[in-house]
Amino acid sequence: MTDLDTFRSETRAWLETNCPPEMREPVQSEKDMCWGGRNWTFQSDAQRVWLERMVERGWTVPHWPRDYGGAGLSPAEAKVLKEEMARIGARSPLSSFGISMLGPALLKFGSDEQKKRFLPEIARGEIRWCQGYSEPGAGSDLAGLQTKAEAVSGEEGGDHWLVNGQKVWTSYADKADWIFCLVRTSSESKHSGISFLLFDMTTPGVSTKPILLISGNSPFCETFFDDVRVPKDQVVGEVNRGWDVAKYLLGHEREMIAGMGLGATDGTLGSILRPDDPFLRAEVAAFDVDALAFAAMSERFFEMFKAGEAHPASPSMMKYAGTELNKRRHELVMAAGGSDALEWDSERSSEGKAARDWLRTKANSIEGGTSEIQLNIVAKHILGLPGA
Repeated sequence: MTDLDTFRSETRAWLETNCPPEMREPVQSEKDMCWGGRNWTFQSDAQRVWLERMVERGWTVPHWPRDYGGAGLSPAEAKVLKEEMARIGARSPLSSFGISMLGPALLKFGSDEQKKRFLPEIARGEIRWCQGYSEPGAGSDLAGLQTKAEAVSGEEGGDHWLVNGQKVWTSYADKADWIFCLVRTSSESKHSGISFLLFDMTTPGVSTKPILLISGNSPFCETFFDDVRVPKDQVVGEVNRGWDVAKYLLGHEREMIAGMGLGATDGTLGSILRPDDPFLRAEVAAFDVDALAFAAMSERFFEMFKAGEAHPASPSMMKYAGTELNKRRHELVMAAGGSDALEWDSERSSEGKAARDWLRTKANSIEGGTSEIQLNIVAKHILGLPGA
């Protein structure tokens, strides 16, 4: 038996003993996901116990170093853990932008003090983050952002940044504890005048306003900064070099969003829907072929990405393919469900879950950079097309 076989055997035994049965049920709605943070209220004892046990093992961030709350697993061991959790249908113990986006950026660009301060809290689910990237006048052209951070020094002003401006489409800003935010610290250069700043959402001058979506849910907010004072040591990386941090983080965000293409279950869509209509059955079969191909491509991409060997434009390719696939999945679910799938507010439809999920996917090809932006990046960097 190899070391990896031993690890799999021990992991399987631990999960069977420690994953509560309730945490092996499919996620039905937002409330089934644990986001953690200062104001989080656990939805059940099982949700709390599952997070605590996984935190103790370092398995909320299994590949992070032990010093920062991880388990220090190798990529092969982390893959085994993921497979064994999927085998029993275990839910993720923690959903966190800190884990999926900020953490990797801090590991690469953060100071020792920033890593020691923030990473263990992220791993334990004690701090919830939101992302301050998009602005009303700078969505697709992200580097055109205008939110300013001015350095203020001296006895009267202290030693801090003074932030003013507005962000938009800030996911869960009204529930987040802290924000990782792109701000303009110089107007001399579009890309070389941006800094990557961290600050507490309870800082005076920060306010949020939810944006209601067509699905009836509202994860997005407008976020406003009015003379927000931020300590100078909360810049990640170098001042005016935040675009480097932003691009690295965007790769991880697009990796996360691309994961939507894999779906929530291991089964094929055909095995779940079983439509009678032969034309719809053919469409579902074609989808399942594409989904299996995407899953195989994803496994190869994620391994290369974690090893730092993926092409810089690969996250854009995966983001485009994954989000388009997820939109097709939900179109087929609605088609197979017929008029019943359109129920909006009933116990039978789980409060309109199918319809709300379908409408939510309309944002997939916009959030995290539009499909058009991703295709331009692929055309320019992978296909080498002129003028892309």
